[in-house]
Amino acid sequence: MIQLTNRQARQFLLMKHGLLGEYQFTGKQGVLDFVRQVGCIQFDPIDVCGKNAELVLQSRIKGFTKNMLDELLYQDRFLIDYPDKNLAIIPIEDWPYFERYRQAARQHAKRYPEMEGLTAQVRTHIQNHGTLSSDELKLDGDFTWQSAIHWSSGNNTSRSVLEQMYSTGELIIHHKKGTRKYYDIAEKYIPPNLLNAPEPLEDELEHHKWRVLRRIGAVGLLWNRASDAWLNIWGLKAEQRNEVFRQLLHEDRIVAVTVEQMKDTLYCRTEDLPLIEAVLQNPSPKLRCELIAPLDNLIWDRKLINKLFGFDYTWEIYTPAIKRKFGYYVLPLLYGESFIGRAEVIVERKAGTLVVKNIWYENDIKPTKQLRTALNNCFQNFALFNGCETISTTLI
Repeated sequence: MIQLTNRQARQFLLMKHGLLGEYQFTGKQGVLDFVRQVGCIQFDPIDVCGKNAELVLQSRIKGFTKNMLDELLYQDRFLIDYPDKNLAIIPIEDWPYFERYRQAARQHAKRYPEMEGLTAQVRTHIQNHGTLSSDELKLDGDFTWQSAIHWSSGNNTSRSVLEQMYSTGELIIHHKKGTRKYYDIAEKYIPPNLLNAPEPLEDELEHHKWRVLRRIGAVGLLWNRASDAWLNIWGLKAEQRNEVFRQLLHEDRIVAVTVEQMKDTLYCRTEDLPLIEAVLQNPSPKLRCELIAPLDNLIWDRKLINKLFGFDYTWEIYTPAIKRKFGYYVLPLLYGESFIGRAEVIVERKAGTLVVKNIWYENDIKPTKQLRTALNNCFQNFALFNGCETISTTLI
């Protein structure tokens, strides 16, 4: 059992994520290293000031550009779009570990006799015309469909069939244009040793252990209780989760951590113990100011963030406008070891302007000269990331 003060726990989390002190990740290799470290980053298509996955990376990767992620996904193919914690981006080498979900999708397709003929049409179209999106494909047939591993459903036949073939692993997302996905045959891009690999962990408990361990690593510290951090791990109910934690502790793959004034025990991966040791030396790392993505790995468990940082964050994008406390697309503001507030930032692409519409500081935060300088640097970097030449604000 490791005992940490609240500050040490916060420092550990932020250093684990490369958000405190000097940048730990640089350039395109840094993007790949970070995604491999956390296992997956969530993808969301909404782009007000960068898509969620891009926002996660811009806060951690020195010199990050959107092209870097695009190249790793659609040119180098070291990363791939695939459901993990909901829509996600994962390292290509993790592909075999999700075979059970593709197998479930193949079984699911058997419930739809029409599917075989429709998928044959898709294969023929791709063979004759190359990559395609649902808008470019008009299939014969009409049926309502619910995906096995997606949460989307609908009566757009072309989209339904493409997503079903994506779910089974026959298709991958070849590239995206805006929110439009273009598909191609998976075997053209995924190495055979990965594409045809059997499920590495056939036993469900072993699979759950792999996924829970991966999620703990994705956040840094987690507790054994209901959490959004466990989303989309099939069959992981409280009973199964308890057994997973028991075995991971017994196998010394995770370590229990107590934090002052917190009744719940937290857990970190054993391989992160050197970082715990570094934090116990009470370092004084350089302070950085960063805008944090709304679906950032660090804040997957909002209740945990509230306990550790005293910061209560809700992504209000799906909240009716009249009920919002802040705004449609509002990002947490991290400064040093604390969340100091949140900001609403919009990119006016035609004008090449980053508009800082509003900043809401936490109650105990006073915008000192030092803080204003850090904020200014943060928004300058954010403008560069978004390809904006000017910043419009009266708030800094």
